[in-house]
Amino acid sequence: MNRPDYFNVIEERLNLLALRIISRGRLNILDYHGHSENFYQYFLNEVYGWVITNENDNKQNVEAIDLIDLTNKFVVQVSSTASKQKIESSLSKDSIKTYTGYTFKFISIARDADDLRKDTFKNPHGISFTPSTDIIDKKSILSKIRGLHIDEQERIYKFVKKELVMEIDPMKLESNLAAVINILSKEDWDKTEPVAEINSFEIDRKISHNNLNAAKAIIDDYKVHYGRVDKIYADFDLQGINKSKSVLSTIRQEYAKAKSSLNDDQLFFDVISKVEKKVLNSSNHTTIPFDELELCINILVVDAFIRCKIFENPERYSYAST
Repeated sequence: MNRPDYFNVIEERLNLLALRIISRGRLNILDYHGHSENFYQYFLNEVYGWVITNENDNKQNVEAIDLIDLTNKFVVQVSSTASKQKIESSLSKDSIKTYTGYTFKFISIARDADDLRKDTFKNPHGISFTPSTDIIDKKSILSKIRGLHIDEQERIYKFVKKELVMEIDPMKLESNLAAVINILSKEDWDKTEPVAEINSFEIDRKISHNNLNAAKAIIDDYKVHYGRVDKIYADFDLQGINKSKSVLSTIRQEYAKAKSSLNDDQLFFDVISKVEKKVLNSSNHTTIPFDELELCINILVVDAFIRCKIFENPERYSYAST
């Protein structure tokens, strides 16, 4: 694997994470990975060589401080909100006063912070804070990674791949997919035709055609389950209930509603978010752990993308292999 390959995978994963945080409006988007509330703690250590630990492991709910590096003497706030008001609010907290001789760093994990680095901030407790270097965002993290040696990029690549990809239990996955399909298939729609094996080259063409840069990672991850979804649809249809058309129409409906205001990656992840909410709010909802539910929704939306139900198709697009 060459240098750009490592960097591109890292960039795709971080872009995917940022868009999912924005679309859901919450920081703990990675909670379904168990230990993943500490993802940025370990990730920043990998990238910058810091020695930060989770301050909330020692003191529960410390205001304005999420992480601390006792070796290099700085405290860190990690936030999905990047605004002057947010930073000034953090700098004004009484908890800051206890860190004499420390530097305050602000990490924006979802939004660009270029403008904030040029701003000035009220700093009532006088903690060391230089906006141009102490405000860090996804763009500056990626810039740091791009400049690293190939061996360092490989190390970070392996870490990101491990942390942001969930192991899949095939038996449980099929059961959960069937349950989610059952929830989404209550409406009656016209019968759909069966399809053949997918053509990966054509799917890549459609990804490029729709400018799905961050979403490409999730499509690549979950397109391998196309055959599993097709089998479940077929099994349901043998029972005389056409669930495939119901589910695909539900996903297409959410896509159509969001298309007027969103596009590209944001549109893709908004569809996932809206379908998740539809399942969670359904009176037919069967209790499935959120991590497993999200996995199923991702797979079904990718499947709908492949089957031409959402997003524009490139000229002469043919996803079925002959």
